Amino acid sequence: MSPDSDRPIAPEEGRAPASPAPRRRVARAVALAALPVVALAVAWWATRSPDAAPEASGGHDHASMAAATGDSARPVTLTADQARRIGVTFAPVTASDVPRAIRTVGQVTFDETRVTTVSPKVDGWVERLFVDYTGRPVRRGEPLLALYSPMLVTAQEELLLAHRLARDVAAGTADARAGADELVASARRRLAWWDVPADEIARVERTGQVQRAITLRAPESGVVVEKAVTQGQRIMAGDALYRVADLATVWVEGDVYEQDLRAVRQGQAATAELDAYPGERWTGRIAYVYPTLSPETRTARVRVALANPGRRLMPGMYATLHIEGAGRAAALTVPRAAILATGERQLVFVRRPDGRLEPRLVEVGAASDDRVEIIRGLTLGDTVVASATFLLDAESNLGTALGGMGDMPGMEFTLPPTGTPPAPAPAPARRADSTVRHDDHDGAR
Repeated sequence: MSPDSDRPIAPEEGRAPASPAPRRRVARAVALAALPVVALAVAWWATRSPDAAPEASGGHDHASMAAATGDSARPVTLTADQARRIGVTFAPVTASDVPRAIRTVGQVTFDETRVTTVSPKVDGWVERLFVDYTGRPVRRGEPLLALYSPMLVTAQEELLLAHRLARDVAAGTADARAGADELVASARRRLAWWDVPADEIARVERTGQVQRAITLRAPESGVVVEKAVTQGQRIMAGDALYRVADLATVWVEGDVYEQDLRAVRQGQAATAELDAYPGERWTGRIAYVYPTLSPETRTARVRVALANPGRRLMPGMYATLHIEGAGRAAALTVPRAAILATGERQLVFVRRPDGRLEPRLVEVGAASDDRVEIIRGLTLGDTVVASATFLLDAESNLGTALGGMGDMPGMEFTLPPTGTPPAPAPAPARRADSTVRHDDHDGAR
């Protein structure tokens, strides 16, 4: 019997070798848990100050990697099927006219050159009010109110006295007749300058009777937009009793941004659309561009004069102004959707001859509803991505970030495959002779 036959057998000697499947699962779990840490490291490197000195780490320049991931983008390669699935389309760079379309919100207001204020030139009392509510349309010469004024009564009496004097000296000398006629003309002129209508003066001269109340009439046709008088009220010379606005022409005033002012000029055609009349347009011209700029909104006010037949345009209505500004002729243009603006830059994706999509910074100019002028960055005949530029930019910057991270020492890794992980391999069966029972040893003995 062997000397070692009585030695107790260790548990490790009676067990099969450990399976490699648990080790692979542990390694995969460690790799997945390390991904958030890696992402945080990339974000820190991408947002660190560009002035910070790069640390030596296996010869890798972290500052340059941060700059690349922060603002640079790499070309993107897509198959035809991938481009179709995310909606990528292409358009050539063409030379075309770029009308500068300006759209702004305006408000209808009165034509200030057609607003008249009715203000008496004498003191008095309102005996009767003919136009007694706001919004009433009036015609030129229509009676507004009957005014009793002691000053007007005195002026009428002076006119009648001058007429009697002229009759008395009719047979006198030429100088006497001339003096009497001058007195009549002076009394008549005073009443006219106090806005007494000519027919009222003629009636006083014809009847020889002083009128207690003189009728004041509308100086212009229009609509009463303000009324500050009631019947029986005492009024003073200079009081504004009525404001009459002629609405045959109205203004639409809107604000134009500072960068669009170079395309706006006086006399330029403009159209207006109103919510009250959908589908209709009113055409007019810019009557005035205000010479001041609002420091709060950085806009300047423009005024468009519109004809208003039937008084359909009411002051206070909101309108949308469309102004066709002066653009550039035969300029390089791309579709508006091809421009990706990030706040500090504008870029487009240009298709290279090998099919790769290269991000390129451009300088833009005037823009219309569907085209944008390219001042610098492209040439005639280039082909750009006309849609899904945002998705391409995200893909390009993601590739930059992952590429910079993969070059870092110690960061050489591959992402785990997607899909259902494979089932662990079954443990190998124990060999029959791997474990020796004590009774077998006893039998051998």
